[in-house]
Amino acid sequence: MTTFKVGAPDTMVDVPFDPAMSSKDGHDVIVPMWKQRLKIFAHNKLAVASVIYLVLITGASFLVPWLHPTNQTNQALTFGSAWNAPPSLTHPLGTDSSGFDELGRIFYGGEYSLTLGFLAGFITIVIGTLYGMIAGFVGGFTDTVMMRTLDAFLSIPYLFLLISLITVFGRTTLFLILVIGFTLWWGNARIIRGDALLIRNLEYAQAATSMGASKWHIIRRHVFPNSISNIVTVATFSVADAILFLSALGFLGLGIQAPQTDWGTMLQAGAGQLANGFWWEVYPLAIVFILVVVSINYIGDALRDAFEVRLLER
Repeated sequence: MTTFKVGAPDTMVDVPFDPAMSSKDGHDVIVPMWKQRLKIFAHNKLAVASVIYLVLITGASFLVPWLHPTNQTNQALTFGSAWNAPPSLTHPLGTDSSGFDELGRIFYGGEYSLTLGFLAGFITIVIGTLYGMIAGFVGGFTDTVMMRTLDAFLSIPYLFLLISLITVFGRTTLFLILVIGFTLWWGNARIIRGDALLIRNLEYAQAATSMGASKWHIIRRHVFPNSISNIVTVATFSVADAILFLSALGFLGLGIQAPQTDWGTMLQAGAGQLANGFWWEVYPLAIVFILVVVSINYIGDALRDAFEVRLLER
């Protein structure tokens, strides 16, 4: 089978020639890069299933409270409902220890958990990418100071830091987004810095420097595009980490304040009812929560492959 080489000169790989890539007159057909990336992503069936699941759960978190209207904010209105009631036609997943409908509460809590997770993850990747690229590309004394500062932050137990900040400053929804977003980027910055250190020493980056290109131009045209694979991967994992840490805070009783709720707070309340045999207050939510985190990780792995330059055809 005919092959051709793709990739950087020092990392070239042989790729089989696809006749479908050529037109009838023998000229090569250029496939748009976005189509190549979509094809690579679609090849990962688990990632495609994860996207479908995540879209369904996210959509349900915002739509189910409207399609399956239940009281989720006023405990005084639950006195007419049976507490810890098993699943029934009226309550498909039963009720919890406060009389709230469990099905509606799962998606009501998911609205806050997913929103905070995505927003905090976005803040994390923006700050981590900027910090890591500046430190890695500028290098020298600037890199040393920035990395030693980062090492000092990383030496603090993260969950203990979150608990301390929330105890001192409160736990409003906005503050939870900001405190997770502005403290979860430290590890991401180290990963992006490693890419910047590598790329700035490659031939094309050095050639651009010798031709008078500014540092901002090199970061924008060379460092960032060639780091996009790791950036996208880290971004997806940051969302999963943000959801996990928010749930950990909720499980410790430091999550979103009532009448709102999140998955961690719900798991903490349901865990105390397992000994009484009220499994519906934990297991359905636990399955939804675990699958969300696993799905985000699968999507991150597939996006890493899709944005890997060496897997794209020229």
